[in-house]
Amino acid sequence: MRQTKPIRGYSVKRLKRQGDAADIDMTPMLDIVFIMLIFFIVTATFTKESGIDLSRPDTQEQQQKQEKKSILIQISGTDGIFMDGRRIDMRAVRANVERMHAQNPDAPAVILAEPGAHNGTLVGVLDAARQAGMYNVSIASN
Repeated sequence: MRQTKPIRGYSVKRLKRQGDAADIDMTPMLDIVFIMLIFFIVTATFTKESGIDLSRPDTQEQQQKQEKKSILIQISGTDGIFMDGRRIDMRAVRANVERMHAQNPDAPAVILAEPGAHNGTLVGVLDAARQAGMYNVSIASN
């Protein structure tokens, strides 16, 4: 149904709108979206965070271990390391633990870290205790 209307010597043809001819096919876009979704799901399941598994002892277990003359290593909130009530350097932790372990071989080691202590200090003390031959090491916090 074309209508012709002359405008200053020109004829303009008007067409009726056809809504069906203007549709956009969404199938390829949906295919790409689903492929990307599957890709992200698959890659997200294979990533695993590595870390240290810690099992904190209960307060009753902690008190029982301390009653057995355990080797107590305290880490303050400012990363100061204390053994037997005196401050020691990180490099002296291994020697002190070896000496105390030689005096009491059955004693467990307890690392008591305050909440403000850095994890690097805690891991360094734990490594020094392991190098000194202590394998029964517990980590506690205030």
